[in-house]
Amino acid sequence: MEQNMVLKLMRVREGAIIPKQATAGSAGYDLCACMDAPQTIEPGERCVFPSGLAAEIPAGTAGFVFTRSGLGIKKGIHVTNGVGVIDSDYRGEIQIGLHNLSAEPYTVQPGERIAQMIIMPYFAPVIEEVTSLTETDRGAGGFGSTGTK
Repeated sequence: MEQNMVLKLMRVREGAIIPKQATAGSAGYDLCACMDAPQTIEPGERCVFPSGLAAEIPAGTAGFVFTRSGLGIKKGIHVTNGVGVIDSDYRGEIQIGLHNLSAEPYTVQPGERIAQMIIMPYFAPVIEEVTSLTETDRGAGGFGSTGTK
């Protein structure tokens, strides 16, 4: 993987905040809500927030948008689809869906850090349809089939 990879970002809304790492060792870049006024997410509600940014993500990588741990653990606010995926050929505004899983309303403030994006490589294998798969010790054992200890 290229050490000096460049992630090109373009502001598409006034007030958009260019993401940065919280510390030198942070894997994620914090994405901020780009809006004019606070917006409340009621318990159980889902809302989409603009980032004000469009990206040119390097080929062979994708942007993966995760819940910020503090929002998830302390406030019950999670990225709606578990993990958002931003493909390298997408050039539109990055949007962040949030879901309030708590029993309390949560108000997102303009400029608030609401998610984190990690740029990671991915594999795009050639799909081959087959009529059988190789045998393994586990076989078709699914959820809980390997035990709890």
